[in-house]
Amino acid sequence: MKILVTGAAGFIGANLVMRLLSEQSGATIVGIDNMNAYYDVSLKEYRLREIERTHSHASNSWLFVKGSIADKGLIDNLFKEYRFDVVVNLAAQAGVRYSIENPDVYIESNIIGFYNILEACRHYPVQHLIYASSSSVYGGNKKVPFSTDDRVDNPVSLYAATKKSNELMAHCYSKLYNIPSTGLRFFTVYGPAGRPDMAYFGFTNKLLKGETIQIFNYGNCRRDFTYIDDIVEGIVRVMAKAPEKKNGEDGLPIPPYAVYNIGGGQPENLLDFVTILQEELVRAGVLPHDYDFEAHKQLVAMQPGDVPVTYADSTALERDFGFTPKITLREGLRKFAEWYKDYYA
Repeated sequence: MKILVTGAAGFIGANLVMRLLSEQSGATIVGIDNMNAYYDVSLKEYRLREIERTHSHASNSWLFVKGSIADKGLIDNLFKEYRFDVVVNLAAQAGVRYSIENPDVYIESNIIGFYNILEACRHYPVQHLIYASSSSVYGGNKKVPFSTDDRVDNPVSLYAATKKSNELMAHCYSKLYNIPSTGLRFFTVYGPAGRPDMAYFGFTNKLLKGETIQIFNYGNCRRDFTYIDDIVEGIVRVMAKAPEKKNGEDGLPIPPYAVYNIGGGQPENLLDFVTILQEELVRAGVLPHDYDFEAHKQLVAMQPGDVPVTYADSTALERDFGFTPKITLREGLRKFAEWYKDYYA
C-alpha cells in the first residue's frame, strides 16, 4: 500500500500519519506540507519529530516532502514516482476569520492545490481519494443537527466556500474519470498539539499571560467539539472502504462519491466549554487554583464569518462504518491540558 498524506505536519495530518505508521505493515507513506507560518512553525516541527519517533518503531517506509500542493510539477512528480493507492488530502489553508483578511492563500491552497491533486489522481489513478471538507459548509443553516442531505449553498466565509468547492470538484472528477472519492466534514477538531488559533488553545495562551479572553455571541454559541483521536479513527475506517464503482443505465459511471460528517453529536455551549477548560487547566497545573477567571472573561458580539451553532448528524458514518465519535469534551480537554503542561514546561 502506498499512501499520500498532504498537510502531514498539520494537526490532523500528523496524527493520521502516526496512526498509519503504527498499524500498517510494509506500507510506503509519503507526507507533504509547505510548513507555512500561519501559526507557530515550531509546533509543526514538533509533530514531525513525533512522527519520526513513531516511525523508528514501525516497519513502514516514511518520507516527508517540504512543498506545496499548489506546485503542480511537484505533485505530478510524486504521483508519477510512487503511483499512490490511497490519497488523503488534508492540506488546506484553515481558519474562518483569517480568510476574510487573506483570501489569496485560500485560493492557492484550497482551490488550485486541490485541483492539482484531482488532476494527479486522474492521470495516475488511485483506489481512493479522501479529502477534508468542513462543518463550515453548512453556513447559517438553521436546521440542526446538520445532515449531509441538507443544502449547503450559503457559505458565510471564503474558507467555507472553498471547502464546498472541493466537494463539487471531487464530484465532477468522480463522474468524469471514475475516481472514488470521499469528503469528510470535520466538526471543531481539538486535542494535544492542535492549532493555536482554535479557541481552546488560544484561550489557554491568553489566560496564562493574564490577558482577557473574548467569548463570541455573548456566550450563546454552541460547538460540536470532536477529539483528534475520533477524527483519525473516522479517517482510517473511511480509507479502507472506497465508494463502489458502477455504471448507470446509460452505461456511464455513476460517480463513486460520498460525503460524511465526523462530529461528536453533542454540541457544547461555549460558556460550559470555557468552564471545563478552566477546571482542567487548574487540574493539570497550567494555572493556579486561585486564578480569577471571571476577571479575564469578556462576552462580545458575533464575529463576521462565524456561525452560532455547529451540530453533526453522523448517523451515515455509523451506518456505513460502524463508528461515531465517543471521547467526551472533559476527557479531551484533560488530555490537551496535560500535553500543554508538558510541552511548554
